[in-house]
Amino acid sequence: MSNFVISVESLSKVYRLGQIGTGTFSHDLNLWWARVHGKPNPMRRIGETDHGNRAGDEIWALRDINFSVQQGEVLGIIGRNGAGKSTLLKILSRITSPTRGRIRVKGRVASLLEVGTGFHPELTGRENIYLNGAILGMSRFEIDRKFDEIVDFSGVETFIDTPVKRYSSGMYVRLAFAVAAHLDPEILVVDEVLAVGDAEFQKKCLGKMGEVAKGGRTVLFVSHNLPMIRQLCRRAILLNRGDLVQQGDSERVVSDYLAKAFAGQYSEDVCSIISSFFSDPAFRLLDVRVLQNGKETNFVGNGEPVQIEIEYNVLEKTHGLRVFFDLYDKNEVLLFRSFHDSGEQVIVPMQKGHYLSKMEIPANWLAPSIYSLQFHAGIHNTRMLMPSDVRIPIYVHNTGIVNKAYAGDPIRGSLAPNFDWITIRLGTSQG
Repeated sequence: MSNFVISVESLSKVYRLGQIGTGTFSHDLNLWWARVHGKPNPMRRIGETDHGNRAGDEIWALRDINFSVQQGEVLGIIGRNGAGKSTLLKILSRITSPTRGRIRVKGRVASLLEVGTGFHPELTGRENIYLNGAILGMSRFEIDRKFDEIVDFSGVETFIDTPVKRYSSGMYVRLAFAVAAHLDPEILVVDEVLAVGDAEFQKKCLGKMGEVAKGGRTVLFVSHNLPMIRQLCRRAILLNRGDLVQQGDSERVVSDYLAKAFAGQYSEDVCSIISSFFSDPAFRLLDVRVLQNGKETNFVGNGEPVQIEIEYNVLEKTHGLRVFFDLYDKNEVLLFRSFHDSGEQVIVPMQKGHYLSKMEIPANWLAPSIYSLQFHAGIHNTRMLMPSDVRIPIYVHNTGIVNKAYAGDPIRGSLAPNFDWITIRLGTSQG
């Protein structure tokens, strides 16, 4: 336990709609009285409605949250808008107090929760650096020692003596992040502010947060940029409507979050489209599916095979009936077409019956990107058996072994085969 710098136990936060503070004056007075006399929080949890975290006039932004963070750890915090991420960071930063529960924080916390947090608009960039440093408990000598490094990192040296009210939002966040990251806090709390910076600055911030963690300091990082969470954080927690629903390895947490987010998005639409098809005397499509590891999903990792299934009825014996699909990339470029009978040497008539045709896209074959499958059925050189509007999107994320040693580099192109190479040392280098 001694290695934990943050410990959160049964943390909850409730807001009351249309009222000041925790609620009415009597509620605030009762809460104060309980705290003074060391009694339990008198606020009780009212029965919930269908909104999940809403009960009557109460909004439970957080409910019974429990987790710990070790020294030097970079923890990612993810979830949909309204999940409670920012509320959690504000409590950890002591900007607001919890309704109930307990937090233990060891060390000085530097928070970057909004663009220009703690900046005074009438003061210059230089003055705000010293102001923020003083707020964080730094001496003038410590700030002087870090000043040039902060300004150089921010890239706003030309405007350092200009009032920050004249800064663009990008300049604001660059300077604010530079101050928070360079003033040696034991814990750095960063909300979704890096989205304001450009790509080059975001890369610098990632590198800086990595340096902060390697130096033994702790980072809490909230972002909707999930590739950034994967790259920076070894561990993540997932919040949903105030509840902590998952914590663990960031790759697994992010993958499960996206899989649940995408799950079922297309199923209802596909079923309704199929049910609207005209009735062909020879063929009836029943279902199309994308699966990985035995589960139906359209959010897949490229490190595992992907199964494609087409289920259908053949209503009469048919010569040359074929079911197939096209795979398109995000630019609507056709990557390939695959027929259910492409391996046959001769045309085999299909007898009347219920069929399931399936194929497998190998692991480490598709690069991380967005694709779409378009399904078809037809009788060779005769007619199509269904309209060509059954499409399923596929979201491929990187879990494979291609370029694994260089995890920060994107995989180029639509395909990512892992070809075998042989490298032989022929001798010493030639001049």
